[in-house]
Amino acid sequence: MEILWVLIALAMLSAVALPFLLRRRSGGLELVPPGHPDAADPANYGFVPQEELDIRLPGPDQDLLDVLEGVQHTQDYRAAAQLLAGTEKEGELRWQRVQAFAGAASLELSRKPGGVGEMPGGQWLRVWRAEQPKDAGGAAVHAEFLAQQAWRTATPGTDEFRIIMEEAKAACGEAALLAPGDPVPYLVELSLARGLGYPREQFEQLWLKILDRAPTHMGAHMAALQYWCEKWHGSRQLATAFAEAAAARAPRGSLLSALPLFAVFEHLPEVNLVRGLHQSEVVTKAVHGALHAVHSARPDDPMLPHVRHMLVYFLVAGERWAEAMSQLVHVDGHVGALPWTLSEDPAAGYTVCRALAVGGFEANGGNPMTVPG
Repeated sequence: MEILWVLIALAMLSAVALPFLLRRRSGGLELVPPGHPDAADPANYGFVPQEELDIRLPGPDQDLLDVLEGVQHTQDYRAAAQLLAGTEKEGELRWQRVQAFAGAASLELSRKPGGVGEMPGGQWLRVWRAEQPKDAGGAAVHAEFLAQQAWRTATPGTDEFRIIMEEAKAACGEAALLAPGDPVPYLVELSLARGLGYPREQFEQLWLKILDRAPTHMGAHMAALQYWCEKWHGSRQLATAFAEAAAARAPRGSLLSALPLFAVFEHLPEVNLVRGLHQSEVVTKAVHGALHAVHSARPDDPMLPHVRHMLVYFLVAGERWAEAMSQLVHVDGHVGALPWTLSEDPAAGYTVCRALAVGGFEANGGNPMTVPG
C-alpha cells in the first residue's frame, strides 16, 4: 500500500498534466512510458482529459453552468435570481447553487480586485443586492460570498478574518429573516461557527435550527462534521459519534449512511505508517456504509457525486480496483468535491488516483468492456 501513496505524492508534486500509465510488476504498480505495451491508459475508458475536468462542481448541473456563464459574461444577475427562486428551499441543490454563485463572485473579485477607475470583479452580486434587497436568494449568496472571502483572503484568528466573519454573520441573519423556512442561511453560518469558534452550546442551538428545517440534509451534516473534527473544535471521538448518529437515523435512500466515511477521512494520519490502514475494520465498515448509501440513493440526488468521489479515494487506497472503476464511470468529468478540492490542483490529484484505479484494474484482468456499472 505504501508504494501507491508514494507514487501519488510524487505525481502530484511533479504536476504532470498527462494521465499516468501504469502496469503490474513484481506484485506492485509502477510507472511506464506512454506507448509501452503494458501501459494502462485512462483514455481507453472514455475518461475526460485532465485539462478538461471541471473543478467547479462535484457533478453535472447544466442549468447552473448555463446561468453562471451568462451572468459572468453579461454581469446581469437576473438569471441567477430566477434560478434560485425556482430551486427547492429545503433541497441539497439550492445549497450547492448558492455556494457556486458565491464562489464565482469571490473568484472574480480575487482576479480583478479593482482600483482607481476600474470596476472590481463580481459586480453583478453587488448590483443584485442593491436592486433586490429583499430577494432571499441574493441575500444567501451574499452571506456565503462574505464567508468565502474570509477564508480566501484572511488568516483565521486575525482581526481581519473576524471582521469579515462578523459581517457574514450579520448577512446570514438578514438572509434568514427573508426566508424563514430556508436552511441555507444557517448552513452558511456553520462555516462561521467553525471560523469564529462558537461555544458548543451556541453551535448546538444553530444545529437545531437546521434540523428543524432540513433534518436529512447531507450538505448540512458534512458542514457540521467539520466543527466536531479534531482539527477544529472537537475530537476524533466526537466527530465519529456525530457521523454515526446521523447514519443510524438516516431514512431509507438517504446518503447520511455515508457520513462516517467522511469522518474517517478527516482523521486520517498525514503520513500513513500503518500497513493495511485502508483495509482496517474501521475503514472497511465506513466504506461499506457509503456503498450501501450510494446503491440505495436516488440517481439524481445532488449529493451522490460527493459520496462517489470520496469512495473513489478510499477504494483505490484499499486496492479495490473494480469497485473504484464503478464509481469513476459515474463521476468522471467533474472534480469539485472532497478529497480533490483540498489540493491546489484538484484535477491533478483526481487524475493520478484515476490512473491508479485503471492500472490496478487492468493488472487484475480488467478492460474497458468489463467495467462494472
